[in-house]
Amino acid sequence: MAVLTPQRSAPGSGAPQRESRRLGFTQRLGRWDVKLSPYLYISPFFVLFAVTGLFPLAYTAYVSVHEWSLLGGQGDFVGLQNFVDVLNQPTFWKALVNTLSIFLFSSVPQVILAIVIAALLDQNLRAATFWRMGVLIPYVVAPVAVSLIFGRLFADQYGLINGMLNAIGLDSIAWHGDRIASHVAIATMVNYRWLGYNALIFLAAMQAVPRDLYEAAVIDGAGRVRQFFSITVPQIRATIIFVVITSTIGGLQIFDEVRLFDSIGLGGPDQNWMTTVVFLYDLAWGDQHSLGRASAVAWLLFLLIVLIGLVNFLVTRQISTSGTDKKPKRKRITRGNA
Repeated sequence: MAVLTPQRSAPGSGAPQRESRRLGFTQRLGRWDVKLSPYLYISPFFVLFAVTGLFPLAYTAYVSVHEWSLLGGQGDFVGLQNFVDVLNQPTFWKALVNTLSIFLFSSVPQVILAIVIAALLDQNLRAATFWRMGVLIPYVVAPVAVSLIFGRLFADQYGLINGMLNAIGLDSIAWHGDRIASHVAIATMVNYRWLGYNALIFLAAMQAVPRDLYEAAVIDGAGRVRQFFSITVPQIRATIIFVVITSTIGGLQIFDEVRLFDSIGLGGPDQNWMTTVVFLYDLAWGDQHSLGRASAVAWLLFLLIVLIGLVNFLVTRQISTSGTDKKPKRKRITRGNA
């Protein structure tokens, strides 16, 4: 409870001087509540992020500098020797090139096709809800089922794709023998599963675009294509940045489709489609049983994702701000032309 002390006059002056007010416990508690309650409300997210995100990341870094086996557990401290051993393995570099190749074959067409499909779904269609929900069906299918189905479609001897090629007089493609062909097949599986999901994200962004912009463009004589490139794409730049970054992260972590593309699941006999995550899996659970080297691969992949994500962020930020940095110049008014 607040206590007010009587006023005293300062020496040499006739005006009374009020002493400092002392706050009670309830008022102090109220101030603490105002200051601390916002941090308490958001603290569960940071606690969960620290437990499920930061701790595994730090623990993986700790394992990567030790000789750590699956059966024997923690061994001696080796410093950066695990990183050196991984970088000296040709299989790692081949898996890294495969990862980047599959990423380019999947993410780039995926973003472009998703924007086009979203633009089509944004039109006045009959049974629009049916078509909009229909594009999400591949996303809810289990990755194992998608991989098994596409593994049969892209089979070398009896696959449907080769059967169609032979029917029109073309030669069969060794989907499991040719390196680039295997990358295209795996990228097709990835695009099939994530294309509809990204299309719905773009569709939600397109529906938030003010319709009066399109009405003004129609009055000015702009067609559908001109409206798409002059209104739709600039208005959904932020969503494009988000999808590009998430597609980059997901594209560099491809595992299920590669793992189930053949019966062995290690990228074929020549590792033609082995990705970095599959190489990590083979180090940890394969013949080597080296969790230390697998953790080193995980950290190298993490740094690669951060680097590519930073490049994507800088490029997309430059694109998104290229049209807003230019400010119109004001005409200076003088007395002669006022």
